[in-house]
Amino acid sequence: MGKGAETRERILEIAEAAVLAKGFAATSIDEVIAEAGITKSGFFYHFKDKNRLAREMLRRYVETNDQLFDEIFDRGRQLSDDPLQAFLIGLKLLAEVMADLPNGHPGCLIASICYQERLFDREIRTLTAQSVEGWNTRFRAMLEDIASVHPPRVAVDLDDVADMLSCVVDGGIIMSKTLNDPRRLERQVLAFRTFIKLIFSEPPAT
Repeated sequence: MGKGAETRERILEIAEAAVLAKGFAATSIDEVIAEAGITKSGFFYHFKDKNRLAREMLRRYVETNDQLFDEIFDRGRQLSDDPLQAFLIGLKLLAEVMADLPNGHPGCLIASICYQERLFDREIRTLTAQSVEGWNTRFRAMLEDIASVHPPRVAVDLDDVADMLSCVVDGGIIMSKTLNDPRRLERQVLAFRTFIKLIFSEPPAT
């Protein structure tokens, strides 16, 4: 990575941390510049305005999460040919990743943007919606694979169950931060894992 790319990445890291800590409106370009140790012209070389910074932060955030999901759930598929067991392994690995974060999850950039959506242009709002829809579609495809082998024991809408994982993660982040208990997120993911087992596993023999 060249020096220019390193500077750009450093700006995005600083900006994301500030936005997650106090929101986009309260994060100024001047403080990002000061933290990064660059000039204003250096900042505007990489990002022409605050909205452009937000777009690139969002793209980076989504790419990072996509990579995380790819690695975790691909690992589950490597460890089991059964789609249910592979998904359960993936959820267990996801919970472990959340538990390994030293100070808990820093927060959700998507949520931060939604809470202050009037500050952003249409492109950012569209990117936000597309990223959430993309994650829901990803999980829905996994659930369809599971249902084709393990029909649900109760009538469920797979779209709602797919949406639930995103809700569990974001809700777990909020609860963890509010109650100052980083393990809440891990436990919520594991609770969702148990829910999936109850829906798709065969009932015990009587």
